[in-house]
Amino acid sequence: MRSPRPYSPLAGPGAQSLTERRKAATQLDIARAACELFAEHGPDGTTAEDIAHRAGVALRTFYRYFRNKQEAVAPLLAGGGDAWRALLAEEDPAAPLAESLERAVTRSLSDSQAVEEGLEVTRGLLRAAATDEALRAVWYRVNQDSEERLVPVIARLAGEDADPLGVRLLAAAATDAIRIALELWSTTEAPVSGPGSPPELAIRCLRDLTSAMPLLRKAKAAVPPSP
Repeated sequence: MRSPRPYSPLAGPGAQSLTERRKAATQLDIARAACELFAEHGPDGTTAEDIAHRAGVALRTFYRYFRNKQEAVAPLLAGGGDAWRALLAEEDPAAPLAESLERAVTRSLSDSQAVEEGLEVTRGLLRAAATDEALRAVWYRVNQDSEERLVPVIARLAGEDADPLGVRLLAAAATDAIRIALELWSTTEAPVSGPGSPPELAIRCLRDLTSAMPLLRKAKAAVPPSP
């Protein structure tokens, strides 16, 4: 049984050719195998050879796409951001930006059973990363990429007159809100919904991080306070 896609705030590639889609499918097969083996044996108990064998590819194919075993999880960590950015991009630019952000964050972290299953995989990966520096580096790089890719989405919603600095700061805050929420949640046994869950923690983080931002000040006035 293949592992579901874990959550992380990085979007995947756009339109692809058939060759690119085949390459992406191979990368995902390898990434799923890596997640399965890390969950079963931990990073120290898993080799690149193990991952290649589980994915059904040659070791040279593994190294064609990834420099090391930890790098192999990146395509799956990137998957959750596909939903996050797509949901945010669907928001109406005329709507209050604060509400749009909170709505997209909540939906992306709680929209389906597949998302909830992916969050549990993410929890296992983040726990493994606590003792594996290379795996942590992959997680941080994914988040950095996510922040950069989020900028144009927020810029469109904020409008042509929005301060570029404010847009960049908001992209960083939104990315960090999700990252911090997932990292904190992964250290607990809290469920995927309700108090202490990723969506609840992410909204709390988002509000705290953006409360003083001029770009959201007017919009946030219309958002009810956290319970």
